[in-house]
Amino acid sequence: MELEPQLRDMFIAEAAADGRPPAQVLHDLIRDYVERRQQARDYDDFVRRKVEISRRQWDAGRHVSNEEAEADAAARRERLLQRTAAAIVDELAPTTGTPSDLC
Repeated sequence: MELEPQLRDMFIAEAAADGRPPAQVLHDLIRDYVERRQQARDYDDFVRRKVEISRRQWDAGRHVSNEEAEADAAARRERLLQRTAAAIVDELAPTTGTPSDLC
């Protein structure tokens, strides 16, 4: 691999300042690059599969409109908020006594 002389000298100086052999730094950089590229390809494959599944579901008529999805999500949020509020009230409520005992 050829590098510009100035870049090569800067690289060797930085590796030395870090207390690492230049070959080890280069090895680590290459390994990181390969891992990032593999992760990017894996993610692209994941997205491609999700799109293919979604298209098949759409073609089969198994889909909902955005409005239906938003309404369903809003209803789920409301149920979760109600359960959370009820759990908080139950936790704060005294097991004996009257409401004035809370003051």
